[in-house]
Order: sequence, then structure tokens, then C-alpha cells
Amino acid sequence: MHPFQFIKNLYDPNYMQGLIHAGGVPLIAAIVFAETGLLVGFFLPGDTMLFIAGVAAATLGPSGDTWLNVWALVPSLIAAAIIGDQCGYFLGNKTGHAIFTREEGFFFKRKHAEKAHAFYLKYGVWAVVLAKFAPVLRTFVPFMAGVGEMPYRKYLTVDSLAVVAWICLVVLAGYFLGVHAQKNLHYIVLGIALVSMLPVIIGVTKEFLASRKTSS
Repeated sequence: MHPFQFIKNLYDPNYMQGLIHAGGVPLIAAIVFAETGLLVGFFLPGDTMLFIAGVAAATLGPSGDTWLNVWALVPSLIAAAIIGDQCGYFLGNKTGHAIFTREEGFFFKRKHAEKAHAFYLKYGVWAVVLAKFAPVLRTFVPFMAGVGEMPYRKYLTVDSLAVVAWICLVVLAGYFLGVHAQKNLHYIVLGIALVSMLPVIIGVTKEFLASRKTSS
């Protein structure tokens, strides 16, 4: 399968449901780890996948298949995200600013790292929290926290709390909406995608307005 087609399929709720039912908790945890811990995972649909996983867990019922039981799902995803973030932090701490001279490829664009760096410099500790709810930033901000040498204890505490809030909010929203969400899943997924992109859209709009103001 061509990489573009695979990425497109990942944003199809029906395709994502099939993957989730086939791979269960281990697959979802692996995707969460890749999105948070690997710099090439920025394209993965974290929020929509978590919501759909919650819906899938609800349709099985509390005593359903343990492959997607919510009591196994939530702790596993929290652990995967925290471990992924620590990998990102230590990678940034060890490699420093080398990422800004790294050669670009299909799965790596320097502009994403630069935006995450600017976001981290502007918001500091709050960047770690806010990034959990924004695609791309979720992947790069842990790395930038390492580059910026944020004290590790502070990072671990703030990051862990942010991960718990992110996973519980999105997965349990899907779980409690359950069957009702299943009927309108395409619209809900579209709404989640739009809300997730709001910080990026607002940032781009501010930059555009600022550049116009400067040029005039």
C-alpha cells in the first residue's frame, strides 16, 4: 500500500474501527507510543483513534472481549503515552539542536519541529499540557522540552498529569457515548479533527495578521 493511501485510510472511521477490532489494546498502545515517542509519528490520528477505541470498548460491554476492555484500554494507553513522551524528552535532551539541521524526508518536516520549539519557548510548562490536545505539537513538544532542558522531575509530573487528562477525556468520552456515537461517528470524528486543529489554525492566523501588520 502506498504511504499516502495508508495515511488517508487512518482517517477513515470505518478503516480505523477495523484496525482497532483486529489489533485491540496492543495495537492502539503501539500507535499512541509512536505518535508521542517517535518524531515520525506526527501524522497519526491520536484523538480520533482514542475516541473510536472508546466507542469500540463500549459496544463490547463491560464484560466483553478483554482485547478491547476499557479497564485494560485506559491504563495501557496512559502507560504507552507516558513512556513515549519520556523517549521524546530524552531524545531531545541527548541530541539537542541537531534536529534543526536534520535532512528532511517523507516522515519528517523541519517546520513542524520549529513550530513546536516556538510553542514551547512561548508557553513553557503549559506547552506540555496544551500540546496533548493538538496534533503535531503532541509529537514534538516532549522533544523540545528535552532540548530546552526542562527539569526532568517537573516535566515528568506535568506530562503524566496531562497524559492522564488527555487519555481519560477522549477515550471515556467515546466509551460513555457508546452506541449513540456509533450512529454519527463520521460527523463526530470530523468535529474532533477540527477542534484538534484549532490551536494550529489560531497560531497560523495570528502569524499572518502579525506579518501583515509589520509589512504595512
